Amino acid sequence: METSGAQVRLRDPEPGELGWIVQRHGALYAAEYGWNQEFEGLVARIVADFAEDHDPHVERVWIAEHEGRPVGSVMCVRDEGSPGTARLRLLLVEPAGRGLGIGGLLVDTVVAFARSVGYRELVLWTNDVLREARSLYERAGFTLVAERPHRSYGVTLTGQDWRLPLQEGSPR
Repeated sequence: METSGAQVRLRDPEPGELGWIVQRHGALYAAEYGWNQEFEGLVARIVADFAEDHDPHVERVWIAEHEGRPVGSVMCVRDEGSPGTARLRLLLVEPAGRGLGIGGLLVDTVVAFARSVGYRELVLWTNDVLREARSLYERAGFTLVAERPHRSYGVTLTGQDWRLPLQEGSPR
């Protein structure tokens, strides 16, 4: 798959790469946003839940590979509280992979997958400080539906809920 002139391959995670997702989220968010290990713990729980119990027909993880190395990841999982709803989770693009269109490719892949397996809507939760990711969600058609301040990961943030209807007639 060509992205901005760079060869990028999306693939299933190889052994050890679910742990890579946890490690890279913890390290990057600490370095870039000052978040503490509470965030890494949240990521570890999300990844562990997926590894222990997921339906491969309607839930997936993608690793973006560039020049033979993982440079990004994203997940699509069922939203347990809302039948027919998928949740985009753990979007990450390494600094070395930024600017190559990898983030957009990962988001578009989740949207296409969720639509293809019959989900009615796709939702996600993020924080307002993650501006680059938020612009990717807006470009993919997501709408901001709620914001709430919270103190998490050692900092004060504004959490955001976003949603994207996937089927004709889905509520907005």
